[in-house]
Amino acid sequence: MRISACFVPGRFFSVEASVSRLLFLRDARPSRSAVSTRFRSGKVAGIEHKRRLPHRMVRGAVLWMLALLSAPSAPGRVMPNSLFSEGCVLQQGMPVPVWGTAADGERVTVKFAGQTATTTAAKGAWKVWLKPLNASAVPREMLVIGDTACAIPNVLVGDVWVASGQSNMERQLGPRPPQPEIIGWKEAAASADFPQIRQFSVPEHVALSPSSESAGSWTVCSPRTAPNFSAVGFFFARAIFRAERVPVGILFSAYGGTAAEAWASAASLSKMADFRGVAERRDDLTGNLDQDKNHPSVLYNAMIAPLQPFPIKGVIWYQGESNCDRGLQYRELFPLLIADWRRGWELGDFPFLFVQIAPSKFWTPEIREAQLLTLPISRNTAMIGTADIGDPNDMHPAQKAPVGERLALAARALAYREAIEYSGPLFESLKVEKGSAVVSFTHTEGGLVAAGGELRGFVVAGADGKFFPANANIKGNAVVVSSEAVKAPAAVRYGWERAPDINLFNGKGLPASPFRTDFERPLNGGN
Repeated sequence: MRISACFVPGRFFSVEASVSRLLFLRDARPSRSAVSTRFRSGKVAGIEHKRRLPHRMVRGAVLWMLALLSAPSAPGRVMPNSLFSEGCVLQQGMPVPVWGTAADGERVTVKFAGQTATTTAAKGAWKVWLKPLNASAVPREMLVIGDTACAIPNVLVGDVWVASGQSNMERQLGPRPPQPEIIGWKEAAASADFPQIRQFSVPEHVALSPSSESAGSWTVCSPRTAPNFSAVGFFFARAIFRAERVPVGILFSAYGGTAAEAWASAASLSKMADFRGVAERRDDLTGNLDQDKNHPSVLYNAMIAPLQPFPIKGVIWYQGESNCDRGLQYRELFPLLIADWRRGWELGDFPFLFVQIAPSKFWTPEIREAQLLTLPISRNTAMIGTADIGDPNDMHPAQKAPVGERLALAARALAYREAIEYSGPLFESLKVEKGSAVVSFTHTEGGLVAAGGELRGFVVAGADGKFFPANANIKGNAVVVSSEAVKAPAAVRYGWERAPDINLFNGKGLPASPFRTDFERPLNGGN
């Protein structure tokens, strides 16, 4: 039996179109920097500074695809899903399904790490299960054997994390004019010799029903490839690897300018009155990717469903900007999305770690509140504060390293059960004493700290709801808030602006979340 390297065809573009597209990219390079493009149903699209293809990779891919075009067809060829391709990372400590396509009735055997699993293909598909694997940084080969066979080289076992959301997650480590450069990216890339960190990149596309194939590929982290990694994903994976010393796989599935409803399944959205029946509508679809990408469920179908049931350790999520004018709706939509993904993966309540939207003149405080209010609703979640690393005039903050590293702190606490502080102070309760409002917080390890001097950003109101700037002083794990203009405090707000100037931290250097006490339902604290 002839064994060859596995080729996993994309379902969203033809080989012929891909050859034309890659030749176009090769010949239209605007500078020495690599260029990239999106796969859009086999059509050649314009060049843009997105996920970039080095020139030699383009040349190699063209030759590879031309060879495929000239090779005889193999209609019954056994084929694993693209998730199981060269350089992949498998999740440790869980049963691992391996699946793909083959001719009906074909016997398929998978061999890996001393295990052998066999099944018979039905309706063109097959799936086998491997028993839980121990973490291993030793590259090993997986064999998939049917009437034909293929070898998948350089497979590691470690922890796999989904990195998803919109542009602040999607932004790569390297330059993307006219956006500002990621702070420290050159030094980070130059030292990025991490062969045990790999990223599986899901092409940006939409689908009207759940897909089974993502047409993505794995990339091993190195100084050459790191600039094309998700910046947040890279800094997160680097921090996790340094702390846990296990291989880290990132399933990178993000798309700039996208709303949360596009990332949730139609079945889950049908539970919300605002979206009931909308996902099934087709009359408002244009056939243009950028215009259709926010239609409910289309990104879940195309970019999340194909990743299930690939076992994962958890999710990191950076999104909310495209929902910022619908903060009240997001309070229901975001917890629904978290529950939706957990049902889809069938791995229980895995850690879901998300980034609170950074201060910017573009975003409303209500979206940050919606994110904060998700914590008591959705268990095993953590929110990463960014109040100190935003840019009032830019929706894409250049400080991505603190974001990834704070997400890693949360992962170490929730996923790896380390006894460490991972969150900034979160509002817990309000009580009135002698004409002052006493605001208590959780996540105060090391005490509360006013960075740079007196506390800023607190306002207070009486029963009339008129807010006045307040004096604020730290007292233990609480802040005492008062104003001569308010004799009987009834409500306190902190950082309740689009781009607030605030400076409350805990002793671990993590910023407090903006909040208001005058909202519609009680807040019971975070994890």
